[in-house]
Amino acid sequence: PPCAPTALPELREQTLVLVKPDAVQRRLVGDVIGRFERRGFKLVAMKLLQADRGLLDKHYQQLRQKPFYPALLAYMTSGPLVAMVWEGYNVVRSSRAMVGDTDSAQAAAGTIRGDFSMHVSRNVVHASDSVETALREIGFWFQRDELVAWESSDRDYTYGP
Repeated sequence: PPCAPTALPELREQTLVLVKPDAVQRRLVGDVIGRFERRGFKLVAMKLLQADRGLLDKHYQQLRQKPFYPALLAYMTSGPLVAMVWEGYNVVRSSRAMVGDTDSAQAAAGTIRGDFSMHVSRNVVHASDSVETALREIGFWFQRDELVAWESSDRDYTYGP
């Protein structure tokens, strides 16, 4: 039978994915989206924006005292980025595996960073590192009414009965 709108809560887990300015400049947005779509995750929010320092200070609050923070800010404000919210079963953990190691030299082939990133300072994407962090980060980048609740017709084929 078709799925009811009250899908299992574990299928509703969400994560934030940012396609960083280097990847936008290199025209990799579609490649990143395609990987999440092919994996079976559901896109529930997306926007192209120029991030400002206030937003990045909130997003990277745990890194603000690090010596590399000014360079990170310069990089993240160097051009537009794409912010997205993806939804699905274990999406946070799966996204981190799909993205690969922060250091592109350590990122496995087949991961987004392993395939597209050449240097740790230009590592293509960000993905939330925990369910709790994802909730907080989504709140920085999106208003609640920007997330679209919808039922995907392929759910039963993706997750089984």
